Amino acid sequence: MLTVTLQTLRTRWATFTGSFVALSLGVALLAATGLALASSRDAPDRVPERFAAAPVVVRGQDTLRVPTPVGDRTERLARPRAVPAATVAGLRRLGRVVEDRSFTVRAEGGPADLVGHPWSTAAFAPYRIDAGRAPRAAGEVVVSGDWAAPGQRVRTDRGVVRVVGTVPDRGFENAVFYADTEAARLSPVSVQLAVDADASAVRDAVRGTTGVRVLTGDDRRYADADPERDGEALTAMNALFGTAGGVSAFVSVFVVASTFAFAVAQRRREFGLLRTAGATPGQVRRTVLAEGLVVGVLASAAGCLLGAYGAPHLAAWVVDEGLAPAWFTIGAHTWPYHLAFWTGLCVALAGVVAASWRAGRTAPTQALREASVETRAMTPGRWLCGGGLLLTALVTLAVTLAGDPGDLLHRKTYVSRPMLLISAAALLAPVAVRPLTRLLTWLPARLPGAAGLLVRENAAAGTRRTAAVAAPVLVTVALAGSLLGATATLNEAGAAETRERTAADFVVTAADEGGFDARTVDRLRAVPGTAAVAPSSSTAVYVLEDGVALIRSDARAVTDPAALAATTRLPLTAGKASGLDDGSIIVNEEWERHSVGERVRVWLGDGTERTLRIAAVMATGTGDNGVYVTSANAPGAPGAPVDRVDVTVAAGADAGAVAEALRAAAGPAGGQVSDRDAWLASTHPGTTPTSRAGILLVLGIALLYTGISLVNTTVMAASDRVRDLAALRLAGATRAQVLRLIGAESLTVVVVGAVLGLVVAGLELAGLGWALRLLSVPTTPDVPWTALTGIIVTCAALTVTTSLLTTALSLRPRAVDQPGSRK
Repeated sequence: MLTVTLQTLRTRWATFTGSFVALSLGVALLAATGLALASSRDAPDRVPERFAAAPVVVRGQDTLRVPTPVGDRTERLARPRAVPAATVAGLRRLGRVVEDRSFTVRAEGGPADLVGHPWSTAAFAPYRIDAGRAPRAAGEVVVSGDWAAPGQRVRTDRGVVRVVGTVPDRGFENAVFYADTEAARLSPVSVQLAVDADASAVRDAVRGTTGVRVLTGDDRRYADADPERDGEALTAMNALFGTAGGVSAFVSVFVVASTFAFAVAQRRREFGLLRTAGATPGQVRRTVLAEGLVVGVLASAAGCLLGAYGAPHLAAWVVDEGLAPAWFTIGAHTWPYHLAFWTGLCVALAGVVAASWRAGRTAPTQALREASVETRAMTPGRWLCGGGLLLTALVTLAVTLAGDPGDLLHRKTYVSRPMLLISAAALLAPVAVRPLTRLLTWLPARLPGAAGLLVRENAAAGTRRTAAVAAPVLVTVALAGSLLGATATLNEAGAAETRERTAADFVVTAADEGGFDARTVDRLRAVPGTAAVAPSSSTAVYVLEDGVALIRSDARAVTDPAALAATTRLPLTAGKASGLDDGSIIVNEEWERHSVGERVRVWLGDGTERTLRIAAVMATGTGDNGVYVTSANAPGAPGAPVDRVDVTVAAGADAGAVAEALRAAAGPAGGQVSDRDAWLASTHPGTTPTSRAGILLVLGIALLYTGISLVNTTVMAASDRVRDLAALRLAGATRAQVLRLIGAESLTVVVVGAVLGLVVAGLELAGLGWALRLLSVPTTPDVPWTALTGIIVTCAALTVTTSLLTTALSLRPRAVDQPGSRK
């Protein structure tokens, strides 16, 4: 049988080309992503950046630690605490103490991510003056990089400053250094400081001070901004590659299985001859399995070589896109090649098992058949698998909607869930092909001439061929519609929630996390023509759920609950917003305890523990409905920084005049005044770069495989219709008429696949829309028609072009010379 297998592969190489290419690309992607995942585990520890030359850094409490029966649970605090004044006084007796401060700066012509610091901290990076001098007075600054030169005046959100010096760019930040007294005025709170003293003496001085950390050596990196960004980036990258690998394996199995199934259907006579010559069903099955094994081994080996070549390029791409740290490169590892090779081989064998079983059932009488009449496309196994997957998809959707509708809103869920329904639809596609084809071609079949009728009957009669070509279109359209539609729907749902909540006519936002001081807030309150002015600050509240899970909820701290009720329409399911006071909290239904009047133990943004009464409960929504407390329960109360002020205009007042007055009041503090529409536009949710790259990668893989499958299946189908086309030519059809007929058939098949794909995507988006309705979110599913139209047109162009080229080549011999045209 090995000889038969090799001869078959040699003579029918075109049949197996698509499977080989699809499988090798899948293995290449698995190898490349495996190498990237392995390399991410070898990530070097980050070294200190801003404090690389500092002897010791002392940082205030920045972590909440809560003991539980299964061990301590920790979360980073929303607002780290400052080092206590008594501790700072003790450290000053040991040596020089430099307080660190960081605040955002917006400058005309400068980088978008400028950050301000006191000049005295520059030596710890270390920064060295390369032009000009150090700042000595208010209004003087030193900048990093070459975007400004000494002597130049720059307008910033903190006033006009004069650049008196520059320092080289160190690569990790774009810095603006102020004189120490000016930096202290701009950012009064300091949560960490550098100490020029012996580390052991510093540890003795802070011993007994809750939460204060002494950082030396590599631990000084925890004093840098976002010290966990490399780990978070690698985690997101690994999730991206894991999703891409899963989709690649899924589509590879689909392409290989569909190719072998179609090839077996085409070779019924060939298998019948083998059976007539004495081959047993087991031998026929082993022949087909051997074909899959040979293709799998060759494709997996080629894929590993291609993956080794592509992995460095993949690493460079994720670095350029900002999805991985700049130092990320591919290391030397062997296990990803083993994993990719054996996975590819298993995929090949999994894709060919069903086809081999069907081949073994071929009867010897198949060799005697003259007419190429299709047998039933839906076998019991296909019914069982397709029906089982469809039932599983529907049941899991129903259970999720009944239990936790919010689970459908998670990225992992709306990326993985469509796979079940897509698989079921692909398996059950032959059931819908015939009625759908007849429906789509109903009008063309009634037009004058025989072309429309031939298109209808050929597509409907060749159910297996039609389903094989339509299936990859179905997969791509369904996947694109589900992923792009889900992200667009969730973004619009978030925007709708914000619109519903926002009752303010104007929103005033602070330039940075330092917020507005009390004088600025008083000026805003005093603006004539306002009906309600609601200052608030962003913070966080932590709660222990089920006794073991420490959960962080974003929160807003308001100074006046009555003003909150006038400027914000909270989606309340129980209680009243006006019932909020210093001893209570407004929560949402995601909380384990969310009944009005219940008392709940929480930790505030700076780690302070409180027990508060639930005053009101909000609907869960998309997860953006946070928590509300009063300013007395904000970190640093009563001086918590106000970073947002919602304003409503009094009846009859001039909104334009109110806006100008608000700008005049907030201008000295760098505040930005936006009307309701501008505010909603600026806060409209968007897809994160990581999610966008992941979706594009998944869709790119699906579209690539679709192209391979379409071209391969179309070539196979065209080669099987040589005798049909010869009969048409002998019946009087011209070459142009045959080509138009084939083009129309191909276009019809693509439309069938697109319609089925749209149905699957519609079902997925309908489930997401129902979940949003259960979560009280006012939105409707958003179908990405532009992207879907582009994908369908691309699939149509590929299919029609391939079918026309293949048919044109097959029509080159005279009709009477075609195989089977003469006896």
